[in-house]
Amino acid sequence: MKYPPAWFVQDKTRSYGRGLFYIDTTLAKQTKVSPMPKSNTVNTVAADDKTAVYTLAASTNGDRATLIPEVNNDYVPFGHFEDVKKIIESGMFAPIVLTGNTGTGKTEMVEQICAKLKRECLRVNFTEMTDEDSLIGTWKLVNHDGQTSMEWQDGPVIVALKRGAILLLDEMDCGTAKTMCLQSPLEGKGKFIDRIITKIPNSLRFNIVATCNTKGKGSDDGRFVGTRVMNEAMLDRFDFWFEVDYAPRAIEKKILLKKMKSFGKLDEHFADCLTKWTESIRKGYGDGTFSDLITTRRAINICKAYALFGCKQKALQMSLARFDKDTQTAFLSFYNKIDGSDIPVHGVYPPPNKDETDMEVPF
Repeated sequence: MKYPPAWFVQDKTRSYGRGLFYIDTTLAKQTKVSPMPKSNTVNTVAADDKTAVYTLAASTNGDRATLIPEVNNDYVPFGHFEDVKKIIESGMFAPIVLTGNTGTGKTEMVEQICAKLKRECLRVNFTEMTDEDSLIGTWKLVNHDGQTSMEWQDGPVIVALKRGAILLLDEMDCGTAKTMCLQSPLEGKGKFIDRIITKIPNSLRFNIVATCNTKGKGSDDGRFVGTRVMNEAMLDRFDFWFEVDYAPRAIEKKILLKKMKSFGKLDEHFADCLTKWTESIRKGYGDGTFSDLITTRRAINICKAYALFGCKQKALQMSLARFDKDTQTAFLSFYNKIDGSDIPVHGVYPPPNKDETDMEVPF
């Protein structure tokens, strides 16, 4: 509708999101509401569902309010990217899990696949507080024109079911038994909401993708604090599991070069040394030589600091400050051997020069 009436857009009970409204199908026929082109409309939940969602051009300048992730032009596909893309692209319901170490790009892989396929993606970050209310929905106290009432608000699982979107359960192994309400959606049977006596059927193209660090087995060494041993019945409902490792050195170098270019400071020699360094440290972590490792995310942070301050020494020291002193010293000493440089291994930042220390402060 080019000019929707005020009585319609101001009715909060019809609101579904920015520029999206619930319209009874009988009302749609009476007012001759025309949906957007097929590629931009929301799939109906079921043939007998009396609620459809339409986009009002006046509210969104002709574009449907969307949950499609933004395309990251710096992203470099690797590993299981094509396999996961094929599953999501097929439209077949097949819940999957991406498991692996931190900073391997599990979450971004799913988001960039959805961006490439123009698929909506609802990301839910699991914590110990995640429960049925936060996943399925709950009653909310609302006020309309001075009248207070209770209204049902769908949670991300129900929204994803209705929209035929990808439901991304991030850090799934940080959840508790309160997330067992996902059993039915994981079986492709939709969800019966007992609090409103409503069955939401499984919709076309809806799928569930989860990420975790521990395969649902918890972390004995404390490396992933907050993760828990998950219910085996829930884990078994995922069709496929993909182990995501760090990108090979050649791919990681390509990632860093793209990031350097976007940050505005390209240095191929630095990128080459960084990838040799990260690869060797990861091998050393595996055999016990190092007590920690450098993730791809950490390497990107080093490139960002290098672009900001124009100093390799400062970039490395700033990005390694999260580690203890012994680990910082070991990592910086090892980098010096690879690059042939002489970066001081003690102190987070270079000491101030004499002029700075002797400067008088007028207060």
